[in-house]
Amino acid sequence: MSKASSNTREGQMSLGMNILGFGAHSGAWRAAEVPATAYLDVEYYRNIARISERGCLDAIFLADGPALGGDVAVQPAGRLEPTVLLTAVALATQRIGVIATASSTYNDPFNIARRFASLDHISGGRAAWNVVTNAGDAAAQNFGLAGAPLHVDRYARADEFIDVTVKLWDSWEEDAIIGDARSGRFADPAKVHTIDFVGKHFSVKGPLNVPRSPQGRPVLVQAGSSEGGKALGSRYADAIFTTQTTLEDGQFFYQEMKERALGWGRNPQYLKIMPGLSTVIGSTEAEAHARFDELNAWHGEHGLLEQVAGRVGIAASELDPDAPLPWERIGAVADFERGSQGFLEAQLNLARRENLSIRQLSRRILVGHRLLVGTPSRSPRPCRTGTWRTPQTASTSCRTCSPPASRSSSTRWCRCCKSAACFVTNTPAAPCASTLACRFPVINTRCGPEPGRFLCLNKRMNHALPSIRQQ
Repeated sequence: MSKASSNTREGQMSLGMNILGFGAHSGAWRAAEVPATAYLDVEYYRNIARISERGCLDAIFLADGPALGGDVAVQPAGRLEPTVLLTAVALATQRIGVIATASSTYNDPFNIARRFASLDHISGGRAAWNVVTNAGDAAAQNFGLAGAPLHVDRYARADEFIDVTVKLWDSWEEDAIIGDARSGRFADPAKVHTIDFVGKHFSVKGPLNVPRSPQGRPVLVQAGSSEGGKALGSRYADAIFTTQTTLEDGQFFYQEMKERALGWGRNPQYLKIMPGLSTVIGSTEAEAHARFDELNAWHGEHGLLEQVAGRVGIAASELDPDAPLPWERIGAVADFERGSQGFLEAQLNLARRENLSIRQLSRRILVGHRLLVGTPSRSPRPCRTGTWRTPQTASTSCRTCSPPASRSSSTRWCRCCKSAACFVTNTPAAPCASTLACRFPVINTRCGPEPGRFLCLNKRMNHALPSIRQQ
């Protein structure tokens, strides 16, 4: 399949499952569909991953932050370390990608490069690193700092961090290992390189102490829609997990990121845009809305108001739930240092565009991303309008607001296409309804009888266009 034909094919969507404990809603654990400590049980995650794999999703995604979040008095708090957890999950699955979040502010490049290269080896080439910089003081105070570094400083460090990490992954050439037991020659030293990096933030000699991984390097995902996040994502990321909640904002962000990628000398075709989508699902519309109301009742009106207050940085006691946001007290998004600028901008745009009261907004931003309540046949409809249906735009990371049901089964998976130019599956068999794009290396399609294999992202990108890291 040619690039031209692949770009015009309709209906190709990349889907990921963002596993947030019991669900994105903080009250979901009270449904008691699973034990209150299930989020600390690896089998809970393995089961969700198997269900996601059977459903043809591309990847599972674990968010993370190096601080205890939430009120432990009223909700489960804390998380298992993502790369450790996903190692166990990868061994229980065959095709689905595993995306782990790790901070560039509170780690060092060598450890991250080694950890994700190891995960890529163990998973057979399914690993991805979601790069975050972590706003807020709580994490900083766990690492000897009084408060979080400024936004601009965090992203400057992140830029250098990714550069070093990629160089470490590339310090072993693809054919460095000879493995000739007869001659006693294991590897070609000329193909294992020091990186001798000296920068403002890091000094790293290298090489990495893990040979080149199956994908060449793990996939890079970036989550952030601030100015710093957009610059970082457009330069380095293979996929951007983003926050837009309306079609207009999503279209604008998509176009902007494609143009920014082109400005870095990249082929925009190889940058996936994945807006978040959260759902509350029922067998009927009434059941879904009753479930949503129950979740909100557990959270309480005060909890809903506190969430808005935390987003905008104004005390809940100073907000009138039935009035609009106090716009005169909300400064420029670019000056916001207490949390995610991307989430804040998306939610301010939503409130302004629909003239929402604070009470109404509190029910729309429960999970940060676009929220849909309804039946399986109705909930996805907003994703099928306008250009959100194009192959690159119609990509999303989904997360449910309450725990999924427990199911298990086995299935057989397809062979993915071998063409470096192909953007979608290329097999004679008819694909299932959720066939996903071959371009994303953590693919999981079900359109043929043979076991598949994962594509090497580095090879494909380098053949298509020199990456910025080589310039």
